[in-house]
Amino acid sequence: MKTILLTTVLSVAAIAFAGCESATNTNTRTNTAVANSNANSTMNMNGMNHNSMAMNGNSMSNGGMMNHSDMKSSPNSASQPYDLQFIDTMTHHHQGAIDMAETALKKTQNAELKTFAQKIIDDQKKEIAQMKDWREKWYAGKPPAMNMEMPGMNDSMKMMMGDEMKKFEAATGKEFDLMFLDMMTPHHQGAITMAKEALTKAEHPEIKTLAQTIISAQEKEIKQMADWKAKWSK
Repeated sequence: MKTILLTTVLSVAAIAFAGCESATNTNTRTNTAVANSNANSTMNMNGMNHNSMAMNGNSMSNGGMMNHSDMKSSPNSASQPYDLQFIDTMTHHHQGAIDMAETALKKTQNAELKTFAQKIIDDQKKEIAQMKDWREKWYAGKPPAMNMEMPGMNDSMKMMMGDEMKKFEAATGKEFDLMFLDMMTPHHQGAITMAKEALTKAEHPEIKTLAQTIISAQEKEIKQMADWKAKWSK
């Protein structure tokens, strides 16, 4: 009888021990799996963060003002219809003004200059949209025809290339405001020169009407900038 009881006790103990060992192994495997999962998750998160940082860095480096330093005429642009050249070239020219004005909105503390910059953005975005509509209507499928050699284009875009643009973006306060005037004035003069040529060369009356609008508006703005420069330079 004692032998039977002893055998039974030993059997129960063996079963209990086996169960504990199995549970321990299961827990170990589970914990290992969780640890690996967490490690992989952390690695993936870190990887995503690094990628996100890289993307954000690229966005920041590509953000802000358009890079005009490598602006060149489109291939064979001079052989394209004059009105198409005007549309594509004036669109790029307007974008340069918008870039400068958007920088002014962010940096200037001068309320008058902020209002002026916003007007430039609104007016020239509207004109760009109009020119794009004409392009689609009149020259759908035509290759780019931006021509840096059109009168007023090359000279008025020079200040948006190289060191001048770096100085402009680095300037602050009154120095920035005056530099904005010094850069936007010749830029406007270039647009006027291009628009005056369009009055005699354009085929579409819509282009001539736009050209006259540009001349009238930007001549007034040049006068306003000259008055501000005289006032703010004191």
